[in-house]
Amino acid sequence: MQPPVRAFVAFGANLGDPAAAFALALQRLAGLPGTRIAARSSLYRSAPVGVEGQPDYINAVIELSTTLAARPLLDALLAIEHEGGRRRDGHMAPRTMDLDLLLHGDAVIDEPGLQVPHPRMHLRAFTLVPLAEIAPEACIPGHGRAADLLPGVADQAIARA
Repeated sequence: MQPPVRAFVAFGANLGDPAAAFALALQRLAGLPGTRIAARSSLYRSAPVGVEGQPDYINAVIELSTTLAARPLLDALLAIEHEGGRRRDGHMAPRTMDLDLLLHGDAVIDEPGLQVPHPRMHLRAFTLVPLAEIAPEACIPGHGRAADLLPGVADQAIARA
């Protein structure tokens, strides 16, 4: 069995009851084999990026200590989303739960359906702000420390929910 790695998962929801969806996500993530929740950020409210006419999102980041490899962890995230009522009605559609694998240790992975680090995480306040809250020293391969990247997203509106 491989030693645990630090993995970071982004949570987002803008339909239904986002707080209940977050609680479900935490419960299911804590129940994954070889996995424990090491930290969780506050909940944040942010406007949808790249679309108009949708409700604001509730976002957070969850730090895991896990022995799961990136692909099985991603598969588990997709299963949790499905359980949480996630429907894939199209790109950028509103959602009851969105779980994205941001970081998996210091791995850089580019496979069909799996990119780590998440390709746009360094450009989005809704991932960087909660990540920097719980792990300001977290390094995003190719981009640097989470806390050091915050000035680049300072123009994006985000507030604790």
